[in-house]
Amino acid sequence: MSRKRRVFEIDMPEDPAAETPETFPAGKEDREHRRGPMATAIVETAESTRDRARIEAQIRAENDALAQEHVRLKRAGLITDMIPLDAIDTRKLIRDRAPGPDYELAELVESIRDIGLSNPIRVEPAGEGRYELIQGWRRLSAYRQLLEETGDAEKWGRIPAGIAARGDELERLYRRMVDENLVRKDISFAEMAQLALHYAMDPLTDEHDPEKAVAILFKSAGYQKRSYIRSFIRLVEALGETLMYAAEIPRALGLALAQRLDDVPGIAAAIRAELKDWDTRSVKDELDILRRYAGQGGDEAEVAPPRSAGPTVPAGKARITFQIERPQGSAKCTAANGRLEIRLARDFSAVDRRRLEAAVRAMLEGLD
Repeated sequence: MSRKRRVFEIDMPEDPAAETPETFPAGKEDREHRRGPMATAIVETAESTRDRARIEAQIRAENDALAQEHVRLKRAGLITDMIPLDAIDTRKLIRDRAPGPDYELAELVESIRDIGLSNPIRVEPAGEGRYELIQGWRRLSAYRQLLEETGDAEKWGRIPAGIAARGDELERLYRRMVDENLVRKDISFAEMAQLALHYAMDPLTDEHDPEKAVAILFKSAGYQKRSYIRSFIRLVEALGETLMYAAEIPRALGLALAQRLDDVPGIAAAIRAELKDWDTRSVKDELDILRRYAGQGGDEAEVAPPRSAGPTVPAGKARITFQIERPQGSAKCTAANGRLEIRLARDFSAVDRRRLEAAVRAMLEGLD
Protein backbone atom coordinates (compact mmCIF):
# COMPACT_ATOMS: atom_id res chain seq x y z
CA MET A 1 0.00 0.00 0.00
CA SER A 2 1.53 3.12 -1.11
CA ARG A 3 1.49 6.38 0.96
CA LYS A 4 0.38 9.71 -0.63
CA ARG A 5 2.78 12.69 -0.59
CA ARG A 6 1.32 15.92 0.82
CA VAL A 7 1.77 19.08 -1.21
CA PHE A 8 1.91 22.48 0.56
CA GLU A 9 1.01 25.63 -1.35
CA ILE A 10 3.49 28.50 -0.88
CA ASP A 11 2.65 31.98 -2.08
CA MET A 12 5.82 33.40 -3.61
CA PRO A 13 6.11 37.12 -4.27
CA GLU A 14 5.78 38.12 -7.87
CA ASP A 15 8.77 40.54 -7.69
CA PRO A 16 11.30 39.47 -5.08
CA ALA A 17 13.36 42.56 -5.72
CA ALA A 18 10.54 44.74 -4.41
CA GLU A 19 10.83 43.22 -0.97
CA THR A 20 12.93 45.08 1.54
CA PRO A 21 16.08 43.13 2.05
CA GLU A 22 16.62 41.84 5.48
CA THR A 23 19.39 43.50 7.38
CA PHE A 24 21.64 42.03 9.95
CA PRO A 25 21.86 42.46 12.79
CA ALA A 26 18.28 43.38 13.38
CA GLY A 27 17.41 46.98 14.41
CA LYS A 28 20.47 48.63 12.79
CA GLU A 29 18.62 50.09 9.83
CA ASP A 30 18.38 53.68 11.37
CA ARG A 31 22.00 53.88 12.44
CA GLU A 32 22.87 56.57 9.90
CA HIS A 33 19.99 58.90 11.08
CA ARG A 34 20.28 58.65 14.83
CA ARG A 35 22.48 60.99 17.03
CA GLY A 36 24.21 60.27 20.21
CA PRO A 37 23.79 62.38 23.39
CA MET A 38 27.00 64.40 22.72
CA ALA A 39 26.01 65.27 19.16
CA THR A 40 22.54 66.32 20.29
CA ALA A 41 24.03 68.60 22.98
CA ILE A 42 26.40 70.22 20.45
CA VAL A 43 23.57 70.91 18.00
CA GLU A 44 21.34 72.38 20.69
CA THR A 45 24.19 74.60 21.96
CA ALA A 46 24.85 75.93 18.46
CA GLU A 47 21.19 76.69 17.93
CA SER A 48 21.00 78.48 21.31
CA THR A 49 24.11 80.56 20.43
CA ARG A 50 22.57 81.61 17.13
CA ASP A 51 19.32 82.59 18.84
CA ARG A 52 21.20 84.58 21.49
CA ALA A 53 23.26 86.41 18.85
CA ARG A 54 20.08 87.25 16.93
CA ILE A 55 18.39 88.60 20.08
CA GLU A 56 21.47 90.61 21.07
CA ALA A 57 21.62 92.15 17.59
CA GLN A 58 17.96 93.16 17.89
CA ILE A 59 18.60 94.71 21.32
CA ARG A 60 21.61 96.66 20.00
CA ALA A 61 19.57 97.95 17.07
CA GLU A 62 16.78 99.04 19.44
CA ASN A 63 19.30 100.73 21.78
CA ASP A 64 20.89 102.58 18.85
CA ALA A 65 17.48 103.77 17.70
CA LEU A 66 16.61 104.89 21.23
CA ALA A 67 19.94 106.72 21.57
CA GLN A 68 19.38 108.54 18.28
CA GLU A 69 15.87 109.48 19.36
CA HIS A 70 17.19 110.72 22.72
CA VAL A 71 19.76 112.93 20.98
CA ARG A 72 17.08 114.28 18.64
CA LEU A 73 14.72 115.08 21.51
CA LYS A 74 17.55 116.58 23.57
CA ARG A 75 18.62 118.86 20.72
CA ALA A 76 15.01 119.96 20.38
CA GLY A 77 14.90 120.71 24.11
CA LEU A 78 12.21 118.09 24.74
CA ILE A 79 14.11 116.16 27.43
CA THR A 80 12.98 117.73 30.70
CA ASP A 81 14.21 117.48 34.26
CA MET A 82 13.86 119.33 37.56
CA ILE A 83 16.92 121.62 37.71
CA PRO A 84 17.99 123.44 40.93
CA LEU A 85 17.64 127.21 40.60
CA ASP A 86 21.13 127.82 41.96
CA ALA A 87 22.61 125.61 39.21
CA ILE A 88 21.29 127.86 36.40
CA ASP A 89 23.43 130.70 35.05
CA THR A 90 22.18 133.55 32.85
CA ARG A 91 25.41 134.81 31.29
CA LYS A 92 25.23 133.44 27.76
CA LEU A 93 22.57 135.80 26.39
CA ILE A 94 22.30 139.51 27.19
CA ARG A 95 18.66 139.89 28.17
CA ASP A 96 16.23 142.45 26.85
CA ARG A 97 14.91 143.30 30.30
CA ALA A 98 15.47 146.98 31.02
CA PRO A 99 15.78 148.08 34.66
CA GLY A 100 12.52 149.06 36.28
CA PRO A 101 9.34 147.39 37.47
CA ASP A 102 8.02 144.39 35.56
CA TYR A 103 4.28 144.38 36.15
CA GLU A 104 3.76 141.21 34.16
CA LEU A 105 6.16 139.32 36.41
CA ALA A 106 3.79 139.73 39.39
CA GLU A 107 0.96 138.23 37.32
CA LEU A 108 3.20 135.34 36.24
CA VAL A 109 4.22 134.68 39.85
CA GLU A 110 0.58 134.45 40.93
CA SER A 111 -0.28 132.21 37.98
CA ILE A 112 2.56 129.80 38.77
CA ARG A 113 1.65 129.86 42.45
CA ASP A 114 -1.96 128.88 41.64
CA ILE A 115 -1.69 126.42 38.75
CA GLY A 116 2.02 125.70 38.34
CA LEU A 117 4.35 126.15 35.38
CA SER A 118 2.76 125.12 32.09
CA ASN A 119 5.81 125.64 29.87
CA PRO A 120 9.30 124.57 31.06
CA ILE A 121 12.29 126.82 30.63
CA ARG A 122 15.11 125.79 28.29
CA VAL A 123 18.73 125.28 29.34
CA GLU A 124 21.89 123.69 27.99
CA PRO A 125 24.59 121.88 29.99
CA ALA A 126 27.53 124.10 30.98
CA GLY A 127 29.69 121.46 32.69
CA GLU A 128 30.33 120.53 36.31
CA GLY A 129 26.61 120.16 37.04
CA ARG A 130 25.70 123.68 35.91
CA TYR A 131 23.34 124.86 33.16
CA GLU A 132 23.05 128.00 31.05
CA LEU A 133 19.62 129.54 30.49
CA ILE A 134 18.73 129.97 26.82
CA GLN A 135 14.97 130.49 27.12
CA GLY A 136 12.58 131.47 29.91
CA TRP A 137 14.08 134.44 31.75
CA ARG A 138 10.76 135.59 33.25
CA ARG A 139 9.71 132.08 34.27
CA LEU A 140 13.04 131.56 36.05
CA SER A 141 12.70 135.00 37.68
CA ALA A 142 9.20 134.07 38.88
CA TYR A 143 10.47 130.85 40.48
CA ARG A 144 13.31 132.69 42.19
CA GLN A 145 10.86 135.25 43.54
CA LEU A 146 8.57 132.50 44.84
CA LEU A 147 11.53 130.80 46.54
CA GLU A 148 12.58 134.08 48.12
CA GLU A 149 9.04 134.86 49.31
CA THR A 150 8.18 131.42 50.70
CA GLY A 151 11.54 129.86 51.55
CA ASP A 152 10.04 126.55 50.37
CA ALA A 153 12.99 124.93 48.59
CA GLU A 154 11.09 121.66 48.30
CA LYS A 155 8.43 123.28 46.10
CA TRP A 156 10.21 126.21 44.44
CA GLY A 157 13.91 125.28 44.65
CA ARG A 158 13.78 123.38 41.36
CA ILE A 159 12.21 124.30 38.04
CA PRO A 160 11.11 122.11 35.10
CA ALA A 161 13.61 122.64 32.31
CA GLY A 162 14.05 121.30 28.80
CA ILE A 163 17.69 120.27 28.42
CA ALA A 164 19.00 121.08 24.96
CA ALA A 165 22.22 119.76 23.50
CA ARG A 166 25.05 122.28 23.31
CA GLY A 167 26.11 123.67 19.97
CA ASP A 168 23.32 126.01 18.81
CA GLU A 169 24.71 129.14 17.19
CA LEU A 170 24.46 132.28 19.31
CA GLU A 171 22.50 134.06 16.57
CA ARG A 172 19.90 131.29 16.57
CA LEU A 173 19.56 131.49 20.36
CA TYR A 174 18.98 135.25 20.15
CA ARG A 175 16.47 134.73 17.35
CA ARG A 176 14.61 132.15 19.43
CA MET A 177 14.51 134.55 22.39
CA VAL A 178 13.23 137.33 20.13
CA ASP A 179 10.52 135.15 18.58
CA GLU A 180 9.40 134.03 22.03
CA ASN A 181 9.07 137.67 23.09
CA LEU A 182 7.25 138.65 19.90
CA VAL A 183 4.50 136.22 20.83
CA ARG A 184 3.72 138.57 23.71
CA LYS A 185 1.30 141.07 22.25
CA ASP A 186 2.38 143.87 24.57
CA ILE A 187 6.14 143.77 24.05
CA SER A 188 7.25 147.33 23.43
CA PHE A 189 9.41 148.84 20.73
CA ALA A 190 11.78 150.06 23.43
CA GLU A 191 12.32 146.48 24.61
CA MET A 192 12.99 145.32 21.06
CA ALA A 193 15.41 148.19 20.52
CA GLN A 194 17.18 147.31 23.79
CA LEU A 195 17.59 143.73 22.63
CA ALA A 196 19.21 144.87 19.37
CA LEU A 197 21.59 147.06 21.38
CA HIS A 198 22.50 144.18 23.67
CA TYR A 199 23.06 141.86 20.72
CA ALA A 200 25.46 144.37 19.17
CA MET A 201 27.31 144.79 22.48
CA ASP A 202 27.65 141.05 23.13
CA PRO A 203 31.36 140.22 22.73
CA LEU A 204 30.51 136.82 21.21
CA THR A 205 28.38 138.13 18.33
CA ASP A 206 29.76 139.23 14.98
CA GLU A 207 27.56 142.27 14.35
CA HIS A 208 28.55 145.53 16.10
CA ASP A 209 25.93 147.85 14.63
CA PRO A 210 22.59 147.61 16.48
CA GLU A 211 20.65 148.89 13.47
CA LYS A 212 22.08 146.03 11.38
CA ALA A 213 21.38 143.66 14.25
CA VAL A 214 17.68 144.45 13.80
CA ALA A 215 17.75 142.71 10.41
CA ILE A 216 19.31 139.63 12.02
CA LEU A 217 17.07 139.37 15.06
CA PHE A 218 13.73 140.46 13.59
CA LYS A 219 13.70 138.60 10.27
CA SER A 220 10.13 137.51 10.88
CA ALA A 221 8.96 141.12 11.37
CA GLY A 222 7.88 143.33 8.50
CA TYR A 223 9.99 146.10 7.02
CA GLN A 224 7.92 148.85 8.66
CA LYS A 225 8.22 147.28 12.09
CA ARG A 226 12.00 146.96 11.73
CA SER A 227 12.10 150.64 10.78
CA TYR A 228 10.23 151.53 13.97
CA ILE A 229 12.68 149.47 16.04
CA ARG A 230 15.62 151.34 14.51
CA SER A 231 14.01 154.66 15.45
CA PHE A 232 13.59 153.47 19.04
CA ILE A 233 17.26 152.44 19.08
CA ARG A 234 18.23 156.12 18.83
CA LEU A 235 15.81 156.91 21.64
CA VAL A 236 17.09 154.15 23.93
CA GLU A 237 20.71 155.01 23.20
CA ALA A 238 20.14 158.63 24.18
CA LEU A 239 17.82 158.16 27.17
CA GLY A 240 17.78 154.49 28.09
CA GLU A 241 19.56 154.83 31.43
CA THR A 242 17.48 157.86 32.38
CA LEU A 243 14.03 156.46 31.65
CA MET A 244 12.24 154.39 34.25
CA TYR A 245 9.29 153.44 32.01
CA ALA A 246 10.77 153.08 28.54
CA ALA A 247 8.55 150.06 27.86
CA GLU A 248 5.48 152.28 28.30
CA ILE A 249 6.38 154.70 25.48
CA PRO A 250 3.76 154.44 22.71
CA ARG A 251 4.96 153.96 19.16
CA ALA A 252 3.86 157.41 17.92
CA LEU A 253 5.52 159.21 20.84
CA GLY A 254 8.73 157.25 20.43
CA LEU A 255 8.95 157.94 16.70
CA ALA A 256 8.30 161.66 17.20
CA LEU A 257 10.82 161.90 20.02
CA ALA A 258 13.47 160.00 18.04
CA GLN A 259 13.04 162.48 15.20
CA ARG A 260 13.37 165.43 17.60
CA LEU A 261 16.55 163.94 19.02
CA ASP A 262 18.01 163.93 15.52
CA ASP A 263 16.80 167.43 14.64
CA VAL A 264 17.35 169.39 17.86
CA PRO A 265 20.83 169.32 19.41
CA GLY A 266 20.86 169.19 23.20
CA ILE A 267 17.32 167.85 23.64
CA ALA A 268 18.57 164.57 25.13
CA ALA A 269 20.66 166.43 27.70
CA ALA A 270 17.67 168.59 28.60
CA ILE A 271 15.44 165.55 29.17
CA ARG A 272 18.10 163.85 31.27
CA ALA A 273 18.49 167.00 33.36
CA GLU A 274 14.75 167.26 33.99
CA LEU A 275 14.41 163.63 35.02
CA LYS A 276 17.58 163.48 37.07
CA ASP A 277 17.05 162.52 40.73
CA TRP A 278 13.27 162.31 40.23
CA ASP A 279 12.89 158.79 41.54
CA THR A 280 9.27 159.17 42.67
CA ARG A 281 7.85 159.99 39.24
CA SER A 282 5.01 157.92 37.83
CA VAL A 283 4.51 156.55 34.33
CA LYS A 284 2.28 159.54 33.54
CA ASP A 285 4.87 162.01 34.82
CA GLU A 286 7.57 160.59 32.61
CA LEU A 287 5.41 160.31 29.50
CA ASP A 288 4.13 163.88 29.96
CA ILE A 289 7.70 165.20 29.90
CA LEU A 290 8.56 163.15 26.84
CA ARG A 291 5.42 164.36 25.04
CA ARG A 292 6.31 167.94 25.84
CA TYR A 293 9.77 167.59 24.33
CA ALA A 294 8.33 165.73 21.35
CA GLY A 295 5.85 168.56 20.69
CA GLN A 296 2.79 166.50 21.65
CA GLY A 297 2.01 168.13 24.99
CA GLY A 298 0.83 171.61 24.09
CA ASP A 299 3.65 174.14 24.36
CA GLU A 300 6.92 172.66 23.29
CA ALA A 301 9.58 172.55 25.96
CA GLU A 302 12.37 175.00 25.54
CA VAL A 303 15.62 173.14 25.27
CA ALA A 304 17.83 174.32 28.10
CA PRO A 305 21.30 173.20 29.06
CA PRO A 306 21.44 170.48 31.70
CA ARG A 307 21.43 171.53 35.34
CA SER A 308 24.84 170.01 35.98
CA ALA A 309 27.72 172.34 35.43
CA GLY A 310 29.93 169.79 33.71
CA PRO A 311 31.93 170.56 30.59
CA THR A 312 30.14 170.46 27.27
CA VAL A 313 30.83 167.33 25.24
CA PRO A 314 31.53 168.20 21.62
CA ALA A 315 29.49 166.45 18.99
CA GLY A 316 31.21 163.63 17.18
CA LYS A 317 30.43 160.39 15.40
CA ALA A 318 27.27 158.69 16.54
CA ARG A 319 29.05 155.45 17.48
CA ILE A 320 32.39 153.70 17.15
CA THR A 321 32.66 149.95 17.74
CA PHE A 322 35.69 147.69 17.76
CA GLN A 323 36.95 144.48 19.36
CA ILE A 324 40.10 143.69 21.33
CA GLU A 325 41.28 140.12 21.71
CA ARG A 326 42.02 139.18 25.32
CA PRO A 327 42.92 135.91 27.08
CA GLN A 328 39.35 135.83 28.42
CA GLY A 329 37.95 136.23 24.90
CA SER A 330 36.99 139.06 22.59
CA ALA A 331 36.22 142.39 24.30
CA LYS A 332 33.62 144.41 22.40
CA CYS A 333 33.96 148.16 22.88
CA THR A 334 31.37 150.79 21.98
CA ALA A 335 32.22 154.48 22.09
CA ALA A 336 29.55 157.16 21.72
CA ASN A 337 29.00 160.77 22.71
CA GLY A 338 29.34 160.77 26.50
CA ARG A 339 29.59 157.00 26.84
CA LEU A 340 32.19 154.23 26.63
CA GLU A 341 31.18 150.61 27.16
CA ILE A 342 33.30 147.47 27.33
CA ARG A 343 31.70 144.04 27.05
CA LEU A 344 33.84 141.04 28.01
CA ALA A 345 33.00 137.57 29.30
CA ARG A 346 34.50 138.31 32.71
CA ASP A 347 33.10 139.14 36.14
CA PHE A 348 34.51 142.63 36.74
CA SER A 349 32.81 142.79 40.13
CA ALA A 350 35.31 140.18 41.33
CA VAL A 351 38.23 142.57 40.64
CA ASP A 352 39.48 144.56 43.63
CA ARG A 353 37.81 147.98 43.58
CA ARG A 354 41.05 149.95 43.96
CA ARG A 355 42.70 147.98 41.18
CA LEU A 356 39.69 148.45 38.91
CA GLU A 357 39.52 152.17 39.68
CA ALA A 358 43.23 152.61 38.97
CA ALA A 359 42.89 150.79 35.65
CA VAL A 360 39.94 152.92 34.56
CA ARG A 361 41.70 156.13 35.64
CA ALA A 362 44.83 155.15 33.69
CA MET A 363 42.72 154.42 30.63
CA LEU A 364 40.93 157.79 30.82
CA GLU A 365 44.17 159.68 31.38
CA GLY A 366 45.64 157.92 28.38
CA LEU A 367 42.80 159.30 26.24
CA ASP A 368 43.56 162.95 27.16
